[in-house]
Amino acid sequence: MRASLASSIAVACATVLALPVTLAAPATATARPAAAALPPTQDELPGSTQSLPLRPLGASVRSFGSDPGAAPEQGLTRRGVRPFSLVGVVWNDPAAVLHGTVQVRTRSAADGTWSPWQDVETHNDEHGADPETAEGASGTLRGSTAPLWVGDSDGVEIRVQAERAEPGGVRATVRLPAGLRLELVDPGEEPAAPAPGTQAAPAPGTRAMAPGTRAMAPPAVLTAAEAAASGVNTPLAPYGSTTIPDALPAAGLDTVQGAPIQKEIVRKEITQETEVQKAREAAAQEAAAQAAKAPYIGPRPAIITRKGWGADESIREKSFVYTSTIKAAFVHHSATGNNYTCAQAPSVLRSIYRYHVKSSGWRDFGYNFAVDKCGNIYEGRAGGVAKPVLGAHTLGFNTNSMGVAVLGTFTSTTPPAAVVTAVARLTAWKLGLHAINPKGTVTLVSGGGNLYAKGKQVRFNAIAGHRDGFATECPGGRLYGKLGTARTSSAKYQGRS
Repeated sequence: MRASLASSIAVACATVLALPVTLAAPATATARPAAAALPPTQDELPGSTQSLPLRPLGASVRSFGSDPGAAPEQGLTRRGVRPFSLVGVVWNDPAAVLHGTVQVRTRSAADGTWSPWQDVETHNDEHGADPETAEGASGTLRGSTAPLWVGDSDGVEIRVQAERAEPGGVRATVRLPAGLRLELVDPGEEPAAPAPGTQAAPAPGTRAMAPGTRAMAPPAVLTAAEAAASGVNTPLAPYGSTTIPDALPAAGLDTVQGAPIQKEIVRKEITQETEVQKAREAAAQEAAAQAAKAPYIGPRPAIITRKGWGADESIREKSFVYTSTIKAAFVHHSATGNNYTCAQAPSVLRSIYRYHVKSSGWRDFGYNFAVDKCGNIYEGRAGGVAKPVLGAHTLGFNTNSMGVAVLGTFTSTTPPAAVVTAVARLTAWKLGLHAINPKGTVTLVSGGGNLYAKGKQVRFNAIAGHRDGFATECPGGRLYGKLGTARTSSAKYQGRS
């Protein structure tokens, strides 16, 4: 990441209490109200978002000078901006659809070269909260494109062209949504490694680590929001952990989902052999206890926590919202492109998280889990990896389901084998917690969408693609074609024939 000045703050150790976990009752509204247009702001939180209003381009400058919002071509000419790594476009009304094309080109911060024009996926309305939930009825929501990861950049050019339609044989230009803005997201710096000898305060009701040992990369003090996000995972890992260890006693920590985990993500977090052994013993005991109660729960894979990928807990809604159970896992691709390394995956996640919350107006990261192209698994929406957290990933079918986003675009690119294995291992464990056979089918009730009317009972594969619940290309044809393999492998990890 780009070098930046870092401020060092000495903090005395203090006892940190986790925020209470509450369930939010669904709202009764049926529409998704539009948010007011946002003025550009200087963001002082870790990371940043630049929000730039689009202007008429080309002939539109003369033709629509008095009404720039009606211009069929809008954008921004080449310009230098503050550093950023991810782009997207938002607009005022979340119910409005952008019928047209969005293309951007960016300038590399490393060598000053400009990229070719890149397409931004415009159809993103199929993601998000169900309409009648509190999040779906929130006045903070905005329409948005999918985000696009472009890497370290300091210049941008964008053009948005409205689609031309021919109703009744008369050619006309479809009006673009009002309030188009370009969002430029800087993910901020990588999480700092813990200072030698520091240890987080133990979670309320848990025992402190033995003298002479340290938890996995804990900070000296957690904020209240960090304590809440970490506290719900303490049955699986020490308080403040950056990684939840896998429950595979025979496997080494260097290997997860059949692919090497990035050592810069994990190795720095586990610094003493005694910690590894303690975590392994606890994981083995947990796996044995689960197997005794329900034989079809797959071993839990290693999961990098929100703390591990550097989520800024101050920007999300503070409470956690849960659904009743998990019947199905919907697989997505993030449509952010494949131009990232696995070492950059935490930065991609921080950028998507910030785009979901600060730009699109969601309460938190939309997906329950994410998987990078090396097969590393990440905690998504806060609330506890073992709990049925209500996500905002498959419009109309977020209730009683979970969303898994594979970082990348898999329309014409085949996902690595490590990705398919990661999805299989994750679903074998998480669906197993709710006695679901990955090769079976389940019934969900539609909350409303473009494929199934509200209230309709729909039969899905337990591991389904986003396109099964909504008319969309997601998760891309190449990834969708691998879901059969994921189902078979997931069932085997559960011990089923």
